[in-house]
Amino acid sequence: MVELALPKNSKLTQGKTWNKPKGKGAWREFRVYRWNPDDGKNPHMDSYHVDMDACGPMVLHALIKIKDEIDPTLTFRRSCREGICGSCSMNIGGVNTLACTLGVDEVAASGPVNIYPLPHLSVVKDLVPDLTNFYAQHASIKPWLQTTSPEPEKEWLQSHEEREKLDGLYECILCACCSTACPSYWWNSERYLGPAALLQSYRWVIDSRDEATGERLDDLEDPFRLYRCHTIMNCTKACPKGLNPAKAIAELKKKMVERRF
Repeated sequence: MVELALPKNSKLTQGKTWNKPKGKGAWREFRVYRWNPDDGKNPHMDSYHVDMDACGPMVLHALIKIKDEIDPTLTFRRSCREGICGSCSMNIGGVNTLACTLGVDEVAASGPVNIYPLPHLSVVKDLVPDLTNFYAQHASIKPWLQTTSPEPEKEWLQSHEEREKLDGLYECILCACCSTACPSYWWNSERYLGPAALLQSYRWVIDSRDEATGERLDDLEDPFRLYRCHTIMNCTKACPKGLNPAKAIAELKKKMVERRF
């Protein structure tokens, strides 16, 4: 009989408790995934207690307060704090989202807030996932305007109707919340492009200014790159920008069929 088990050094253990509540205050517990590739120890969950009366309302505010005032070794990505850059994507309360746009009270009115790195990716350290493959897949769809016509003196023009077709696509911030919520991407991430890259691919396929539609669709003519999507819809549910990658993928499949007739 086959026996499956996690390697000993990958089993999650209980870590340290920091800054236990002192006196009155709106104290909340944050249980944060910790792993350092340099110390040889197992990943563990550290507990941090933060007085929300002395902290901003968002999960990212709490993480920054923890790093600044409690434990400077905590590692995570963040930049804009406005839901624009996608840097602070992580799994909070079991949901892939942005720490900067999620209020602590939105996770749970009480009890601990559990914070993990995005799932099914290698971890660089603590809450920082390795997005090397994710970015390479985005680059593979050639996310730039491709033309063969002579370049105009000013800009490539679009009608209002043509421009409106890009709404719901160009807003993607490449946070990877959708792709890492997709079971098909979990099991086939080396070959399946995933929701984020495919949404961006569709954005360029339907851009009226682009003249490489045929080549772009040719690149998707593969059993895995596009067709591993089984319309589970996790990607649409997970997107913190309210976009619909599943619809974009369905439209790509439709175009693949239409061009055969």
